[in-house]
Amino acid sequence: MSDGRIVQNLNLDWHFKRGDEPRAWYKGFDDADWRSVTLPHDWSVEEPFSKEHSSGTGYLPGGTGWYRRWFELPHEWKGKRVSITFEGVYNNSQVWCNSYYLGKRPYGYSTFTYDLTDFISFEDGGNVISVKVDHKDIADSRWFTGSGIYRDVYLTVTDPIHIAPYGVFVKTPEVTAERAAVAVDVRISNETNGDEEVRVQHTLRDQDGQLIGSALSFVTIQAGAEAKVEHAVEVNRPNLWSPDSPYLYDLTTEVAKNGEVVDSLQTPVGIRWFTFDAEKGFFLNDVPMKIKGVCVHHDAGCLGAAVPEKVWVRRLAALKEMGCNAIRMSHNPPAPNLLDLCDRMGFLVMDEAFDEWEGVKNKWSTGHNVYPPKHYGYYEDFPQWGETDIKEMVLRDRNHPSIILWSIGNEVDYPNDPYCHPYFDTMTGNNDANKPAAERMYDPNKPNAERLAVIARRLVKYVKECDDTRPVTAALAFPELSNLTGYADALDVVGYNYKEHLYSEDLSRYPGRVIYGSENSSSLEAWLAVRDNPAISAQFIWTGIDYLGEARGWPVRAAQSGFLDLAGFKKTGYYYRQSLWSEEPMVFLAAAKASDPWIAERRRWAGVDPHWNWAAGEKVEVFCYTNCEEAELRLNGRSLGAKKLKEDPRGYLSWEVDYEAGTLEVIARGADGTSRICRLVTASEPAKLAMTADCAELRANGQDIAHVEIQVTDGSGRLAYLADHPITLSVTGPGTIIGMESGDVQDLEPYSSRIRKAYRGKLLAYVRVGTEPGEIVVTAEAPGLGAARGAIAAKSTARKEESHVSPITE
Repeated sequence: MSDGRIVQNLNLDWHFKRGDEPRAWYKGFDDADWRSVTLPHDWSVEEPFSKEHSSGTGYLPGGTGWYRRWFELPHEWKGKRVSITFEGVYNNSQVWCNSYYLGKRPYGYSTFTYDLTDFISFEDGGNVISVKVDHKDIADSRWFTGSGIYRDVYLTVTDPIHIAPYGVFVKTPEVTAERAAVAVDVRISNETNGDEEVRVQHTLRDQDGQLIGSALSFVTIQAGAEAKVEHAVEVNRPNLWSPDSPYLYDLTTEVAKNGEVVDSLQTPVGIRWFTFDAEKGFFLNDVPMKIKGVCVHHDAGCLGAAVPEKVWVRRLAALKEMGCNAIRMSHNPPAPNLLDLCDRMGFLVMDEAFDEWEGVKNKWSTGHNVYPPKHYGYYEDFPQWGETDIKEMVLRDRNHPSIILWSIGNEVDYPNDPYCHPYFDTMTGNNDANKPAAERMYDPNKPNAERLAVIARRLVKYVKECDDTRPVTAALAFPELSNLTGYADALDVVGYNYKEHLYSEDLSRYPGRVIYGSENSSSLEAWLAVRDNPAISAQFIWTGIDYLGEARGWPVRAAQSGFLDLAGFKKTGYYYRQSLWSEEPMVFLAAAKASDPWIAERRRWAGVDPHWNWAAGEKVEVFCYTNCEEAELRLNGRSLGAKKLKEDPRGYLSWEVDYEAGTLEVIARGADGTSRICRLVTASEPAKLAMTADCAELRANGQDIAHVEIQVTDGSGRLAYLADHPITLSVTGPGTIIGMESGDVQDLEPYSSRIRKAYRGKLLAYVRVGTEPGEIVVTAEAPGLGAARGAIAAKSTARKEESHVSPITE
C-alpha cells in the first residue's frame, strides 16, 4: 500500500429502509428488499409536503430510517487499523459493525469516526455497517435540517503507527511580504506493543510542485502512546492567501519506520495573517478590508441537505461575482468540502457551532412566531455532548485558511427564549409585539440570562484548547442585556445581530471592544453602518441563498431572504447588492408596476422583475442598479434622461415610464470612461423550450452531477419570464435526475415528482451520473411547447472503491 494510508469513499451501494426495523443492526438481517441509495442521501425531500409537519423545517417529514452497507476487505489489510468516518448524519445516529455496537451521535452536524479494527472480518461473507437514524422529533430546529446520512462516508486504513486523527495542525505565526514561518505540529500514534523510533518529515511545495521548504526529526514513541512533534518551515517571499488571491501550498507529512513510509498526509496551506482592531477594523496581510459576508444554511432546495460539491461551486461562484467575500456557516458546523471550496475560491469564514445550548429555543410548527411553539432540539444533548462537538469541530477545521472566526453560538441570548433577567423590566430589546404579553416580561421561573456568561467562558476555553490562533465570537441577539451579564465580555470579538443602531454608542461605552455585524438585513442603512465606520469591520447579511424552512405559513415552504433562490438563480436583490459590493463596473435593469403598493419597499424586491412585458400604456417604475457614476435610460431608441447615482440616496436609480413594447436599455458610464449596457426586450408568446447544461461530460463515478437549465422562450429564443408551464423531465442512459427546482417557494409539488412548473420562465434539474460510461440524454417536454433534448457524455473513470472495498451483491 503506497505511503501506508488509504482513504476510500463509501458513498455507493447502500441499502435503505424508511421506518424502524428492530433487528436491522444484526449482521444476519435480510435487507434484500431494501431500496438501493447513493450517499449523500436525505429522505425528507423524497416525501410530500404537508401541513401536518413543522413550518420551521419546511413542512417536510422526519421519522426513522435505517441504512446498511455490505463490503469485503482485501487480505493485505490484515494488521492495519481500519476506521469509518461519517461527515454528517441527521440525527441521533447509532452505528453497528457486524452486529457490534460502535456508538451514537446525537448532533446531526458533527463529523465522527469509529474504529472498526476489532470488529471487521477478512473471511467470506464480508462485513456490514448498520446505521439507525432517529429524527422523529421533526420540529427540532428553526430551519430545515434534512434526515439521513446526508454527507460523505469513507474508510481510512493506516499502519498501527500513524498520524493521529486531526493530528496535523498548521499555523502561520509570522507573516510578512518578505518571509513567513509555517509552524507544523503533528501527533503520531503508536498502536503496537513496543516502543518505536520513527522519522517525521514535512515537505512544503508550491502550486507548480516546486519544493519550498522541509523539516525533519526523529522521535521515539512508547507503545500504546502518542508523541507530539513540532516543526517550522520558512518561506521566502510567500504567496499570501486572500479572497482575491486564494493561493494554497501543499504540505506533505510523512512518518517512516526503518526507512519505509508507513503514513502520509497532505494538507493544503494558506499563508495569511489577520487581526481585528477595535478602532480600525479588520486587516488581512496588513491590508484593511471590509468583510462583505452572507449567512448560509446547508440545504439546496430540492436536494435537501444532501448537497453535492458542484452545487456549492455554482452557488459560491455567484456570490463571489456579487462581491461577497465571506460566509457565515449558519448555525452549525458545515460539510468539510464546503470549507475546502472557501479555501480554494477565496471566502473568509465564520465557523459556527451551535444555535442553542442548555436552554431550548422556540421551534415554530404552524408559521413563524406563531404560538404555541414546540420544544425539541439539541439542548437535550448539549450538557453531555457540547464539549465533544465543539472541540471536534475546531480540530477538524482548524487548518482551513479561510476560517477567521470561531462562533460558539447564535442568538442564545434571545430574550425569553428561554433565558430571562430582571433587566427586562426596563428593556425592550427584541421583545417585539408579536409575542404574547407573558413572553415580553420578566419571568423569574425561566433560566437566568447570567448563566450564558458561565457557559460562554467554558466554550471559549474548549476552543482555545484546540486552537489559540483565531478569535472566538458569538452572534448576540440582545447585546443590550449580554453586555451587562458578562456574556459579551467572554468573547474576543462581539457579533451584533441587527443592532446597527448600537454600534457608535457601544464603541464608546466599551473601549477596546471589537464589534461587527454578525447578522444583518440587506438594507442600505445596514451596509452604510459598516462602510462608513472604520471600527466596524463586517456585516453578514441574512441570507445569501433562500433556504427550506423558517416558513411564514402554508403554502410557503421556505424563507425568501436570499440573493439567490432555491435553484441558485439570481434574484433582483442580487444585483442591487452587487452594485454596493462589487468593484467591477456593472448595471442591471428591472421593473414593477408603478401602482404597486409595495413601491416604497423596493429594497425587499417584491414584484421587481427583469422583464419588459406589461400592459399597453401602463405606468411602470424602472429600477437601475449600478456602481457606475451615471446611467441613461432609453426606450426604443429614445432617451428618457440620464441620472447620477450619487444624487439618489437610495443607492439606485429609477424612472417612471409609460410602457410600450420593444427594447428598454440603460447605458451606465463610469468616471474613467467605462460603460456597461443592460437591455430588457419584450418577449412574444411562449413557443418552445431551450436546454443548457453546465458541462459536456461527467466522470462515471456514481457521484458527479450536471446542472441542466430549462427555459421557456418565445420563437426568437428570448426568455418568457412570465411563463409557468408544467415541464416533464426524463433521462435515458447512465444518469438519474436527483432533483428539479424552480425557486418558487409556494410550489408544493413533491420533490420526487418529475413534473414541475417553470417559475420566472425557468427550471433547474440536477442530473447525477451512474458508474457506467455512455451517453446521458435529458428530455424536457411541456404542453404546447414541444420538447428539448440535451446529451452529456459519461466518461470511464477508475472507481477507487472497487480495488479495495468491494460491495457484496446478490
